[in-house]
Amino acid sequence: MDNLPCKHEDIKDIIIRAAKDIFARFGFKKTTMEDIANAVHKGKSSLYYYFKSKEDVFKAVIEKESSILNSEIVKAVSQEETPQEKLRAYAVTRMRILNNLAVIYNSLKGDLYQYTCLNTSLRKKYLNDELKMVEKILKNGVDMGILMIKDIEMTSSAIITALKGLEYSLIIGPDTSKTENEIENLLNILFYGMVKNNKVKVM
Repeated sequence: MDNLPCKHEDIKDIIIRAAKDIFARFGFKKTTMEDIANAVHKGKSSLYYYFKSKEDVFKAVIEKESSILNSEIVKAVSQEETPQEKLRAYAVTRMRILNNLAVIYNSLKGDLYQYTCLNTSLRKKYLNDELKMVEKILKNGVDMGILMIKDIEMTSSAIITALKGLEYSLIIGPDTSKTENEIENLLNILFYGMVKNNKVKVM
């Protein structure tokens, strides 16, 4: 007997939550559908009623955690006033939540790069969301007369690329305090530049 509620979405949510813990513990390659089925006390064959493959389960987990990440970032950014504060809140919150979301963090370690192209497709999907958020912050700064930016889209892409480069610090050792210092240094360069007594900030 399956010890699960009857609602389709409730069952899917239980499977996703169980799969998250298993993926975080064993990684994508070593996790099997049977492992996930056993965790929710369900036969492996019936698991395929809800998900076509292990890749589909993993995708659902990533989407769930990415939704949490996005919600926390939006909340943090909305609480700030200036574009500088908003961008700092975006960058710091992103790293803090990313470090806490086990499956997303573990996927950065290269497991999926070796065994499937799923990680690439998922990253592309959420890259656009990040770009839109940073572009909105920068445009707001331009509209307020605080920032002077020639190309908002290009600048947003450069900022996100730089932040993704800092993910390496989390991969080799999840020390958030070190990463936050690196973010502060990056933002200081972005806002104030490297030229002494530079009065005009053009990005």
